[in-house]
Amino acid sequence: MAERLNQEGEFDGAMRTVLTISGSDCSGGSGIQGDVKVITGHGMFAMTAVTAMIACNCGGMFGIMPSTAQFVAEQIDCVFGEVYPDAVKIGLMMSAELIEVVADKLIQYGVKRVVLDPVLLSIVGSRMLEDEAIKAMCARILPLASVLTVTIPEAELLTGMQILGAEDMKNAAAKIGQAGGISVLVKGGCREKDANDLLYTNHHFTWFYGERIDTRNTYGAGNALSASIACNLAKGYPLETCIDYAKSYISGALKANRKLGKGTGPVDCCFHIGGYHAT
Repeated sequence: MAERLNQEGEFDGAMRTVLTISGSDCSGGSGIQGDVKVITGHGMFAMTAVTAMIACNCGGMFGIMPSTAQFVAEQIDCVFGEVYPDAVKIGLMMSAELIEVVADKLIQYGVKRVVLDPVLLSIVGSRMLEDEAIKAMCARILPLASVLTVTIPEAELLTGMQILGAEDMKNAAAKIGQAGGISVLVKGGCREKDANDLLYTNHHFTWFYGERIDTRNTYGAGNALSASIACNLAKGYPLETCIDYAKSYISGALKANRKLGKGTGPVDCCFHIGGYHAT
């Protein structure tokens, strides 16, 4: 299906649409639920393909029920059969079989704007993907993605390197990017002194500097950043601009500092949307 472009190759005035393929986070702070909030917050229409049902909250993961590859394929077919997404964000995919199916569907539908934010590690640091699934992701999904976004611990897992500073981030990003032929954003939000992210693309490095915001309510921030990048890609912006806008959006969401729950609360992805009041 053709994308909604005018004769000048620009998007028409129709509402942008974004598909998120990921796991369902019952606490609402991350995963599918977090993505839907981000997409809605960007004034776009959100669609979903659920790869797993996850019992989790800010304190950890307590249970997971993966979807079958066939069922995920059926969800993707239903979405593309009705509304062709302007961008796709991919999160948790737990098996090589599922990854293969998602890759096949991206190729089948000719998807061009894909943000891959693989959930390689859980909130407590345990591995979510086995080696076979990671190999499948690198072989099948990376070549189809516009950008791969990873945390520093995830970059360490993919490269086998220890990342202690800026030069290590550059070396890791380049190693991943050159191996996969892809743009790579290493997210520095877990660093103590700053929140600087590094983009590697075409043998070039770009730093995106972010302030360290004093808040405990950061659950889902990295997830929201990648979803925001996908939303900006859906608008047709260049990748660097997408990341720059996404960084500003996340800063606002963190500064809102909404306190929910008992510990580390979720980032407020709809911080700029007022409440509805019936008239």
